[in-house]
Amino acid sequence: MSAASELHITLAGTPRAVAATTTAGQALEADGRTVIAALVNGEPRDLARELSDGDTVEPIAIDSEQGRAILRHSTAHVLAQAVQELFPEAKLGIGPPVENGFYYDFDVAEPFTPADLKSIEKKMQQIIKQGQRFDRRVVSDDDARAELATEPYKLELIGLKGGAAEAAEGASAEVGTGELTIYDNIHPRTGEQCWKDLCRGPHVPTTKVVPAFKLMRTAAAYWRGKETNPQLQRVYGTAWENKDRLKEYLAFLEEAEKRDHRKLGSELDLFSIPDEIGSGLAVFHPRGGIIRRVMEDYSRKRHEESGYEFVYSPHATKSALFEKSGHLDWYADGMYPPMQLDGGQDYYLKPMNCPMHNLIFDARGRSYRELPLRMFEFGTVYRYEKSGVVHGLTRARGFTQDDAHIYCTREQMADELDSLLTFVLELLRDYGLEDFYLELSTKDPEKYVGDDASWDEATDTLRRAAEKQGLELVLDPGGAAFYGPKISVQAKDAIGRTWQMSTIQLDFNLPERFDLEYTAADGTRRRPVMIHRALFGSIERFFAVLLEHYAGAFPAWLAPVQAVGIPIADEHVPYLQEVAAKLRAEGIRVEVDAGDDRMQKKIRNAQKQKVPFMLLAGDEDISKNAVSFRYRDGSQNNGVPVEEAVAEIVTAVRERR
Repeated sequence: MSAASELHITLAGTPRAVAATTTAGQALEADGRTVIAALVNGEPRDLARELSDGDTVEPIAIDSEQGRAILRHSTAHVLAQAVQELFPEAKLGIGPPVENGFYYDFDVAEPFTPADLKSIEKKMQQIIKQGQRFDRRVVSDDDARAELATEPYKLELIGLKGGAAEAAEGASAEVGTGELTIYDNIHPRTGEQCWKDLCRGPHVPTTKVVPAFKLMRTAAAYWRGKETNPQLQRVYGTAWENKDRLKEYLAFLEEAEKRDHRKLGSELDLFSIPDEIGSGLAVFHPRGGIIRRVMEDYSRKRHEESGYEFVYSPHATKSALFEKSGHLDWYADGMYPPMQLDGGQDYYLKPMNCPMHNLIFDARGRSYRELPLRMFEFGTVYRYEKSGVVHGLTRARGFTQDDAHIYCTREQMADELDSLLTFVLELLRDYGLEDFYLELSTKDPEKYVGDDASWDEATDTLRRAAEKQGLELVLDPGGAAFYGPKISVQAKDAIGRTWQMSTIQLDFNLPERFDLEYTAADGTRRRPVMIHRALFGSIERFFAVLLEHYAGAFPAWLAPVQAVGIPIADEHVPYLQEVAAKLRAEGIRVEVDAGDDRMQKKIRNAQKQKVPFMLLAGDEDISKNAVSFRYRDGSQNNGVPVEEAVAEIVTAVRERR
């Protein structure tokens, strides 16, 4: 090749010379099935895109995180094409990839039915089988408007070009800050355009590359997430690199459905969310209340041992407090509307506890000898979540935070963060979570208060504290709250799902806004550093996570009923009542089933309620002053002396098993 007809590229780390018109796919020698796209200079691109001199090229495999996102976005296009072929009047919204799947929004006259989804899936299979080519072309804004004149939502996105990502969730998949592109689906034999969509791409080479997908469900979704906009029909689906992975994922979803805390909460009589109270506002029933109380009591005990002092604050406050803290500037959309009292004074339900804790700190002069000062509160807060995101106890409108605020000197900051993170991880492990990684959320350049130097110092201090734990540390650029960076503890549950647990936020700004001071050793007045920390996040959400983690089968120390006595016949009830009395004397939560059901039905009832220990007794057991153990897993140990049985249960509870 002559110098004029060749390009110099770096291919998977190796310098290469290739022909001037070489595509990414040709350079990678990609088959279009295992390698479905290319990473060119760090940007995902179609395999059909031609390369430029100096490009760095890496493969994107279908089973990688980026590869799956491209596969799912391509499948979303197939979905939209199938919908418009079956429902020609349907108008297109947005169709991005999401975690484990994709969705597409449609404006249609009537909601989709289960029968409609089956028809759409069948049509998608036909499109996939045809092997239509995804063909990218650049268009001007005016040409895009002309081509998409019958698609009002696409026209709106074109008008939002450059700000579409902020204006609508998922819009960045279609419109960015640069040139507009349309993807045509081209028939492989006739070359005709079968369908088109405004999209940034990239996509798989052809529809035949979509190996395994399934449509999951439909839901209503307001255009751009605003309740004043038209309500669209959202179709959710999932797509994977092969049928086995799809099968595994569907089995995972089936297991997750069995563990759904809303379902288990009803079956085990733990909590409910009555319509009469309102969406996102739960009440705990007696058995759920026991679990919650035990969770809270153990947390209180550990906090007391670690030098925390308990405080309490009211549920409502004058608006001036949240004006001072900045929440009304930055967080008003997440707050309930104000109540006007006392001659027009605005009062708000509190969404945060921290401003009130600042007032406690500032209630009298503070000395350096008091620092670090660790305040802790089970503080109930209220946040007006949109109805579309409220989800049982995991996304509620009223919930109780196990909220701590630590005030320390700048010199104490690093050691305090180190010990605090260790305390948080140890306590989460006590509740049975073991698999963690840490996430560091940094400054949002568009939404923050304070100076850059303080933010840099805070971020670096948090990073060093995180690295000491020896856990994986993942960056979350721009994910911090407006007042400071944060570390969040991400925990995996029994079936591999990741939940955000504790958050630790370092804050130089609220002490400034509240003019907080302490007297230093040299007599000067200095500003404390403030650390925000929610260990559970919220009691309700942590309750839900544990409920799903254990599938309702809580360890004995948390179980609402730790043991149940099951008589073989009615005449054995008094004996089991005596055994129960010995257990109660040791603090064990025990019941005796003296109902009319047969013994086998009583055992089934206890198993359904996931009671850790069943104590059976008949004539032979009574004659030996013993009981027969039946465990939650169905195993049995007969003829255990009562004293040993009591000791076994007490030990399991005390050792938090």
